[in-house]
Amino acid sequence: MPIPVESFFLDSQAEGTLQQKVQRLVAEGILSGRFRPGEKLPSSRKLAIHLGISRITVTNAYTELVADDYLNSRGRSGYFVSDTAPTPPEFDLAGRKEKAGIDWSRAIGQRFDSPALPLRPLNWHEYPYPFIYGQADPSLFSHQTWRQCGLQALGQKDFKILTADRYEEDDERLLEHIQRHILPRRGIAARKEEILITMGAQNALWMTAQILLTQRRKAVLENPTYPGLREILTQTRCHLVPVDVDDEGLPPEALPPDTDVVFTTVSHHCPTNMTMPVDRRRRLLELATERGFVVVEDDYEFELSFKNAPSPALKSMDDTGAVIYIGSFSKSLFPGLRLGYVVADEEFIREARALRALVLRHPPGHIQRTVAYFLSLGHYDAQINRMRKAYEIRRTVMAAAIERHGLSISGAVATGGSSFWMAAPPRVDTEILARRLYDRGVVIEPGRSFFSPADDARRFYRLAYSSIPSEKIPEGIRRIAEEIAAFGHSEPR
Repeated sequence: MPIPVESFFLDSQAEGTLQQKVQRLVAEGILSGRFRPGEKLPSSRKLAIHLGISRITVTNAYTELVADDYLNSRGRSGYFVSDTAPTPPEFDLAGRKEKAGIDWSRAIGQRFDSPALPLRPLNWHEYPYPFIYGQADPSLFSHQTWRQCGLQALGQKDFKILTADRYEEDDERLLEHIQRHILPRRGIAARKEEILITMGAQNALWMTAQILLTQRRKAVLENPTYPGLREILTQTRCHLVPVDVDDEGLPPEALPPDTDVVFTTVSHHCPTNMTMPVDRRRRLLELATERGFVVVEDDYEFELSFKNAPSPALKSMDDTGAVIYIGSFSKSLFPGLRLGYVVADEEFIREARALRALVLRHPPGHIQRTVAYFLSLGHYDAQINRMRKAYEIRRTVMAAAIERHGLSISGAVATGGSSFWMAAPPRVDTEILARRLYDRGVVIEPGRSFFSPADDARRFYRLAYSSIPSEKIPEGIRRIAEEIAAFGHSEPR
């Protein structure tokens, strides 16, 4: 049986070890129907010579394929495709006619394909100066400890828990660590019945909006705000009211009297980084009690405070249960993890748990247990400590470069987080600026998508330092400053 694999093995981008490549090649050949049941494969010696690899590598690959019933071994006769190997179903597609397609523009009842996300190239990581927010720096993360936790979660002791359909339940160990260690750092005391694990903060915000909002209800969100939240709220078709923030965040007195739900980032406003003072927080809670509206607190990056201890969460001041608290591990671990949590009154959590069960049952058990081990073994705190030290250095370097090149920070300067909210001169359209900077290897985030569509706010932009080494920051800032200085003196490229 000829096995045309030279290009496969010459491809340095192909994933896995040589043994895994051999396994994948044979398995794909069987699944595609290229290798038929009963056909003989080349001997391990011949295939090893053909590929220029070790014979033991081929033998080990064949052994794994036998264990999975792709192959069987017939003593000295060699290896053959198993008669009971997994095979694809066969359909007779001859004579299939082209049919008129569905008119999807008419069939689709609600559209989800136009989120106003920040402008950035998909390959931003290939640029030498990426000032991109919310992305992890692999050099700051301990892959080895994460791998160990993942392997521990796959151990025999935990396997039954991971393989069971837990319906609406969450991982008990993860819940316990969030309850006893994560939430107390924000001043929050909660019972396990008041905590729900989610697939990140985005999922938590979506579920919250689905439960609380209808076409007849009114929701307030900050302006500017996280673009993904605006899209979520728009899809509910509620009455959406953007309220402009000031230097102290969302002004409570500006809330409409018939407000039903308020979405806010009091500890670390997105995207300006400002923190709402305690007095204003108290006033917001007083109004929630008086008027009967719910406050949804999206809390993130609270661990990344450099000079001052993080302020208590709004939820910690809530005596009436009016606050729904949303937390996430995306910024403190890595965004691809997609794991967060909601803390709220038990009645709300019960409803959210039922909604989650309808959509996805529960977050993957292996991910939950891996994070539980990562937290309980102290790796999480070590990770936060590494990030805090690195980000503080990067922030200091960036602040000095911003001052040196005369760029302007918008609003108050925060003492933590992972980004600066910037204001360009009035003549500068930062979406055009961003496109110009691509040619110079720099990626920034234009700010217009953070604002209400009614606002033509084109002069703002965000500079993050979570994904750029400190030694590259000064040169990147210099190039931004040069391009801003040239803006208006040359035609857009």
